[in-house]
Amino acid sequence: MNRLTILICTHNRADLLERTLDSLNGIPRPVGWRVDILVVANACRDETQAFLEHYREQAESRGWLPLTWFEEPAPGKSHALNQAMPRVVADIVAFVDDDHRVDADYLCAIAESAAAHPTVDLFCGRILPDWNGSEPTWVHDDGPYRIYPLPVPRYDLGPEARDIDDDGPLPGGGNLFMRGALLAQVGAFSTDFGPKGHDLGGAEDLEWVRRALAQNARLRYQPAVVQHHYVDAERLRLFYLIRKAFERSSSSVRLRHSADKVPLFTYRKAAGYLVRALFSLHWPRTRFFLIRFAAALGEIKGYRQVVLDQSTRRG
Repeated sequence: MNRLTILICTHNRADLLERTLDSLNGIPRPVGWRVDILVVANACRDETQAFLEHYREQAESRGWLPLTWFEEPAPGKSHALNQAMPRVVADIVAFVDDDHRVDADYLCAIAESAAAHPTVDLFCGRILPDWNGSEPTWVHDDGPYRIYPLPVPRYDLGPEARDIDDDGPLPGGGNLFMRGALLAQVGAFSTDFGPKGHDLGGAEDLEWVRRALAQNARLRYQPAVVQHHYVDAERLRLFYLIRKAFERSSSSVRLRHSADKVPLFTYRKAAGYLVRALFSLHWPRTRFFLIRFAAALGEIKGYRQVVLDQSTRRG
């Protein structure tokens, strides 16, 4: 019998974690597969540990998916993932974020994908915002001043399955699934790129995927494998949008670029966006340019870190 392990790293989100587990327990399980859950409680100081222990004790009698869990005290998702890796012995391991719920066909679609594509090492599915109608209307704008990318993770390449190379767009870690052997082959997740708790940094999953591709792993997009990302209203406030744009751009530059100095165009870009934000008389335009300004500042931060990293390596 094949084995599928669902790996969840969680930090102080007991209520959302319960929602995630409910979604996994409420859907069909693939025939011929043993499905279980491994949870890493990462520096949790809420009721997560008590909730997980209660789940574990009740799982068999309630017909829930079997669950094991452990604590990782060092804050940071990369630390949690790295401690989980040697504990995974499954044929397929699937990553689910603690603020996601899975689609009704999620488990069966994973099993079908793995069986249909035996030469594929790494798969990704779709991540869709879990809109409920309470979100502000601007998140659905598609005009020239739309906010992109939204602070709610989304990964959707359409209805057709296809292979993906390093040109991307690369998936994040929220809806990856892979052959168990690939985890050990590619190695640890970068603690330098990874977020600490719920901060806004983090590109450890993209960096890991790029290393997997560099080692000739084959990556395939399977649109039938769907997760829905919880929409936190706080993420739609201006301050969060600005901070997220800044940190996301910084991580992107560090991941993709090399440089001996910060390019001058980044300063020009930042100045241009700031001027347009200050003199705009239309709020959607002002908001758009403020967020672009923050992203440009993030690029500058990223290039500075690239320069520092290269100098450190040379030294």
